[in-house]
This record gives sequence, C-alpha cells and structure tokens, in this order.
Amino acid sequence: MIIELKEGEIPAIRQRGEYAIVAITKHGVEMARDLHQRFPGADLYYMSKFARGDEEARGIQLFVNSVRMLFPALWPAYKGLILIISLGAVVRMIAPVLQDKKTDPGVVVVDDRGENVISVLSGHLGGANELAKEVAAVLGARPIITTASDVQKTIPVDLFGRRFGWEWESDEKLTPVSASVVNEEPVAVVVESGERNWWMHETPMPPSITVYGTVAEALEAKPHGALVVTHRILTPEEEPILENGVLYRPKVIVIGMGCNRGTSAEEIEAVIRETLEELRFSIKSVKALATIELKKDEEGLLQVCQKFGWPFVWYTPEQLNSVAIEEPSETVYKFTGAYGVSEPAAKLCAGVDELVLTKKKSGNVTISVALMPYGGEGRP
Repeated sequence: MIIELKEGEIPAIRQRGEYAIVAITKHGVEMARDLHQRFPGADLYYMSKFARGDEEARGIQLFVNSVRMLFPALWPAYKGLILIISLGAVVRMIAPVLQDKKTDPGVVVVDDRGENVISVLSGHLGGANELAKEVAAVLGARPIITTASDVQKTIPVDLFGRRFGWEWESDEKLTPVSASVVNEEPVAVVVESGERNWWMHETPMPPSITVYGTVAEALEAKPHGALVVTHRILTPEEEPILENGVLYRPKVIVIGMGCNRGTSAEEIEAVIRETLEELRFSIKSVKALATIELKKDEEGLLQVCQKFGWPFVWYTPEQLNSVAIEEPSETVYKFTGAYGVSEPAAKLCAGVDELVLTKKKSGNVTISVALMPYGGEGRP
C-alpha cells in the first residue's frame, strides 16, 4: 500500500515502533534501509519512486507527494523522528506542527552522506540528544549537540535526576534556573533525599555550583538559582529558595498498606493523602505501595497504584513474618498468617529497619510509611 499525501488531510500510517525514519533521496533511502535493519523499534518511510519491491515484507511504508504532508501524522505517533533530509527543509516542514517542548517528539537530522547527525528539537525532554548519539553510533557518524548544558558539561536543569525518576514540582522556573546554570551564576544544589550519584559528567563540578546540606544553608548563601531535591513539603521559611528555584521529588517513600476486602480506591487514596500531609511529605515522592500476597488482587489497591503509576508489591506471610515489627497482632495472624501487614511490608520494600510512621488505622485501612535510605536503593 502506498500512502497518498494530500493537502489538509492527515494520512493513515501504520505505527509499530517508537521512532520513525524518513528519507526522500536516493542516497538517503540507501542509508535509511540500512539504519532500519540496525536500529530496533523504528518504522521506515520513503518515497515510492525508490521502491525495491521488498517494502511490504519488511514493513516499510511508501508515500507519494510532498513529505511535508506526512508530518501531521508522524508528530503525535512517535517518540522520535530520524530525518534524512536537509536541516533547512526540516525546520520549515516541522514549524506548523510544533506544540510544546514537553510534548514534541525528539527530532534529529542526518545529512545525505551520513556524516553528521544533528539534534534539532526537544534535545532534552524529547530525548533528541541521546537519539542523535545512538543514530551516530550506528552510522559511524558525528553527533552534533548544541544544548548549552551538554556542551558545557554542567547540570541540565530540565533533566536533572530524570534517570532516577525524579519529578519537578513545577516547571515554572526551569528556564530562568537553566539560564543561571549555563551563565555560570551562583547556583545552589540541595539534595536531602534520593540518589547520590546525580552528577552526570566525568569532569569536576563548575565552581559556580555549590552543594549545601540544607535549604537554610543555601538561603544564607543567596544564590541566583537553586535546585532542591527533597520528599518534604518546604516550610514557609524555606519557600523563598524557590523564587528562582526548581523543586524535584525523588522516589523515596514506600507505603505499606493493609485493608478490609472491598475497600474503595477513594477511601484508600484519601488515607494516603491525609497521612502524607500529616507527615509533610509529597505524594510525588512515593516509590511503591506494598502489602500482603493475599491482597494482590484487591481492586481498590490496584486502582490507586494504576492512577499514580506506582509499582504494586506484595509479600508472602512467611516473608512478612521474617521482619521484626513493633506492633504484632494475633488477630491479623489469625486471618492472614502474618503478624502484621503494613509495617513489615513497608520495611521489606524500602529495605529499612525503622519506619517514619509505624502504623495508623483509619477506617478500613491500615497504613505504614517508610523512607528509603539516601540513594534510593530499596526492593520495590
């Protein structure tokens, strides 16, 4: 089947992989066919006049008319686009479909001789910088990266801690804080919890970036920008650090939970939110929810984990009984075979011996809260 591109219409494509390779020249098609075989998870598109006859068997999609009309279909479908097209042409063709750096796919351009692979769009958030390096490695080409933080080998503020799963509290200050970093203005870094190995480069940290033990120490230094990594809700006294700062949430909180059969997701979520608010912890820092194997099909627990994208971990009674707990219960043992559920489940999952909250009973739910050791090395 050949895709006929028409003005004003979004063409029907068959998306199988995460990436799309597009070529429009004879040499580009040769390169694209080779790259398609060697780059897993990619779909290939090229002009029908270069058809070889094996396209259907290889899952290659052919098109006629201007490639420009293919982009409205590719844009929302793929994580990244690998375009063997001139850079100037690409800039003009993608302009009408640009939306937002948080949603646009990563775009890389390969020259017709396969000598350079250029990261064009969504270098950080869309992954174009890494994609350019991967494609260049396959082709034996040179990756061209122009993002300031990559060139200067400093902190990419929009990607800080992403490989660990850290989340921004808000992206409002990403741009001004990034400017402070790349312009080598004084920037404070406070990492209260989460992984230690957050520095991404082999070269030393630039002197403009200083690591502080607490937010209070950082405030005292009066930096131009700040990166704060913590599971805590900041106090009013600490909040000024965010006037030109970004707050990141590391995945360090483990919730241990037991509940009566049939407890609703709404009640479970309400107890979790209420408990974390009492502890002044952020729900964005939850790493996992842990319970007993008996509850692995509990609909309310499953729904809550699905809503927040949390791993759902369960343990056998024997595993739970192997953990020393402060509040063993003969009643719980009678019904479950374990002397406790929320308390030992939280300890096992977080890899700790002590809990932030040993156990709290609320309605149909029992909850315990653990904080993973500095470095995020638990067992979810």
